[in-house]
Amino acid sequence: MGHEQIVNAVDACREGFAGIVASGSDDCTARLWDSRVRGDVGRLDHEFQVTSVAFSADANTLYTGGIDNCITAWDVRRLEKTMKMKGHSDTITCLSLNPKGTHLLSNSMDGTIRSWDVRPFVEGPNRLHKTFVGGSHNAEKGLLNCAWSSDGSMVTGGSADRVVHIWDEFTAEELYYLPGHTGCVNSVIFHPKENVIASGSSDKSIYVGELAQ
Repeated sequence: MGHEQIVNAVDACREGFAGIVASGSDDCTARLWDSRVRGDVGRLDHEFQVTSVAFSADANTLYTGGIDNCITAWDVRRLEKTMKMKGHSDTITCLSLNPKGTHLLSNSMDGTIRSWDVRPFVEGPNRLHKTFVGGSHNAEKGLLNCAWSSDGSMVTGGSADRVVHIWDEFTAEELYYLPGHTGCVNSVIFHPKENVIASGSSDKSIYVGELAQ
């Protein structure tokens, strides 16, 4: 009927697939849920703990990441693996699909944030697109997030160095280095319409700021 250990991540389908949710857990499964049905409607078994999940834009694929350092793509209709993307050298803490649905962002305990080309017509096993460096993880081993701006031109993610880092998606260069927190930055998110960013930290504070044009 449900997970047997800690749930680390959840993601909901985009518009048009209301009520469908995925979750990843320390019980080494990702599960699919339909708000109209009691209990899970699909189970994806993994060899290791699942720490991150993200749906594709059409909701036909679920991407999962975990302590095996890999991103696995699953066909949610057949409940089968379709692809595995390798490149990180430590636990993947978050996955996030860009607004166009063409690229997937991942944050990892190896200290990098990476983007992956998940378009179906891309050939070859290496879908790594870009690597964004400057953030960090620490001994707390927190599941730090990652996120895209609403137009997909910038990326950000949690960082243990108490700084909000924002990168240009096209050049992979750091655009903003925003100190202020006194604890690990666990979560950062862009406003859907305005040039505003918000961050949550282990220092028990949430900062909201406007980015320069």
